[in-house]
Amino acid sequence: MRELTYQETAQWLQQCEDVCILIHRSPDGDCIGAGFALANILQQLGKRAAVVCEDAIPQRYGFLLPEDDVQPPSFTPKCVVAVDVADKKLLGHHTEETYGNQVDLCIDHHVSNVPYARNRCLNSSASATCEVLYAIFSQMPVTITDAVAACLYTGISTDTGCFQYDNVSAYTHHAVAQLMELCPDVPYAWINRKMFAVKSYGRLKLEQMLIDKLESHMDGKCMLICVTQEFMQKFALDDAQLEGIAGFPLQVEGAEVGVTMKEKETGVFRVSMRSADAVDVAAICSKLGGGGHVKAAGCQITGTLEEVKKRLLDAIAEGWNIR
Repeated sequence: MRELTYQETAQWLQQCEDVCILIHRSPDGDCIGAGFALANILQQLGKRAAVVCEDAIPQRYGFLLPEDDVQPPSFTPKCVVAVDVADKKLLGHHTEETYGNQVDLCIDHHVSNVPYARNRCLNSSASATCEVLYAIFSQMPVTITDAVAACLYTGISTDTGCFQYDNVSAYTHHAVAQLMELCPDVPYAWINRKMFAVKSYGRLKLEQMLIDKLESHMDGKCMLICVTQEFMQKFALDDAQLEGIAGFPLQVEGAEVGVTMKEKETGVFRVSMRSADAVDVAAICSKLGGGGHVKAAGCQITGTLEEVKKRLLDAIAEGWNIR
């Protein structure tokens, strides 16, 4: 695998053709924004590009999608690029099986990134993959359009918790300020309100139910929520309605670690883990076959509800050195 600088990545992108852009399953604002921003930029250069995701794009991000979005690509890809994908297994079974061993370039910001592509542009100090892409685009003969700016801003805003996490750097603010100067007509305040403030009545009812299901462990320092298939069916919920709940347990005062378990299918739990400050959840999740950031990571564990919960709590206690 070859490590590329921003400039080398910019040159590589200008030379590629017929590009399939991969984003991870359970897509979030950063991978969605990165994927469609890159597709837009490549299309500006006269190239065919399409974004591929194992799961459906949540409706709340619909404003970022072009009207003619097509999946899978209507052409045979000559180049495969993964954005915001730290490990090819995060692509999802079908996408990994189809493209996992064909990735020509990975652009990412996760410290847990596993080398799987022929080329990699990685900046683990960046707040978001969209921040990395902004730096790359700045070295290409392209125009940051309103559509591109909306994608990049959404990715940066969502991956920084609306600029409240400590992954925000001076460059993060500098990049966002430049986006706002270049594209002043993008409704940046509306994007933040849509991403962080506005919730449907159903979502508020869901949060009310989640409060009832909150579990306190380790003297209140670890808060855990488990959303089972039974719970989903009982209240007629879908994955889109659960988006963004990973940070919910950490809202409890005194909580240092927040854990959200989502049963994707019987006995298969997708786990999201968040840290308030002192705990490296990426290290904990990596021991469970996952990874991510120091303060935001995840993994997938198979077993009964109680078995999975015990594995998680034991791993947290060991990683935190508490009992």
